[in-house]
Amino acid sequence: MKLILSLALCCLAFPFSLVAQAPAAKPALDLKYAIPATDDGLPGAGPIRRYDWFQKLWLEKRNRWAGRVAQDQGALVFLGDSITQGWGDNMGGSFPGVKVANRGISGDTTRGVLIRLQEDVLSLKPAGVVLLIGTNDLEEQAEPETIAANLKLILAALKQHNSKMPIVLCQVFPSSASKKRPADKIKKINQLYFAAVKGDAQVTFIETWPLFANAEGDAKVEEFPDVLHPNKAGYAKWAAAIRPVLATLDFLETTPDDFTPEPGFVSLFNGRDLTGWGYRTNNFDGKTSSSEGRYVAKNGRLIVTTPPEGSRIAQLWTTRQFPKDFTMKLEFRATPNADSGIFIRQPQLQCRDYPLAGPYKQLQHYKPQDWNEVVVVVKDGVAHCTCNGEVLEAAYKVPATGPIGLEGDRGQMEYRRIRLREEP
Repeated sequence: MKLILSLALCCLAFPFSLVAQAPAAKPALDLKYAIPATDDGLPGAGPIRRYDWFQKLWLEKRNRWAGRVAQDQGALVFLGDSITQGWGDNMGGSFPGVKVANRGISGDTTRGVLIRLQEDVLSLKPAGVVLLIGTNDLEEQAEPETIAANLKLILAALKQHNSKMPIVLCQVFPSSASKKRPADKIKKINQLYFAAVKGDAQVTFIETWPLFANAEGDAKVEEFPDVLHPNKAGYAKWAAAIRPVLATLDFLETTPDDFTPEPGFVSLFNGRDLTGWGYRTNNFDGKTSSSEGRYVAKNGRLIVTTPPEGSRIAQLWTTRQFPKDFTMKLEFRATPNADSGIFIRQPQLQCRDYPLAGPYKQLQHYKPQDWNEVVVVVKDGVAHCTCNGEVLEAAYKVPATGPIGLEGDRGQMEYRRIRLREEP
């Protein structure tokens, strides 16, 4: 009898133990985040992908993000396709101290981004948006003009949401005709993208295409093994291209530079404002920016900002003249393909993103999108100029006296730790 009772109790307990160990059922996905079944009434034009794998990914990611809206409020949003998605939730830790939200979906198109913009991005009230999109449209046979028209709608929605929110637009990366993304089509997209934002001070346009393109205009396999997606080295270059712009937009490098000049050197730039600098007919003493905002003093950096027009010549000069022999040292950092210059009394020493913009393309120690040191030694009317110890100009003739100047042309250039020692 005891044996029968024990067996009965075990049989009763067995189903309950199974229930206790069964995994919890996943919550049902909210179908309002699914891809619409048809194009009817949807904004934009061109391809919306509806492959099974893509619909599944789209629905799962967007449901997950819907649960993070409160958590991701005020984030810097990275928006795009698989290239953005592949960077990871925290963008590989590339922007320490910055609250980021990755809103890339593998396989997405410009029209797909446009459809999901409100719920995935604008609902976060983002502090800024970094946008890279368009390559998948090409694979679906969309024309560059259609892609650019969708971009305009995306930008218009972002600007309508917040007319002061910074937008960083990256050029579409190079790929390959083997991926149905030929170089000529990508170049055309990027031309149309630039035309769409030319003159718009809210959008900073970064030349990320030449950063990654080989001589044929395709992606470099050492950074894009499948000629479509970046590897670790490729992501590192993309992060480096963005950081200087994010610093100017106050996302990064928000504390003063505590650099102290070497004995005998005096600072030409105090790191706080443009005192001692100006245009030929005025000066900007006590001001943190030039009259039109092209030159900005911020946390130890004298920034030559990206011109909305793409290229615009400007020249900022010291109000002081330098008739004696001198040694000048400074550091500069350039965004991809940026062009600037250092005026030595009057002549201009080209100061650029050298590997892309030249003229000193063979430098071995230049650090792209990082800080590089220029040293100029002027003696008896001749300047000897180096960058990170490598000679730029061995005997550059300069006038007997004159100021120091910084040119602005294209891209963003930053200068810091500008100091000079006059010889007896």
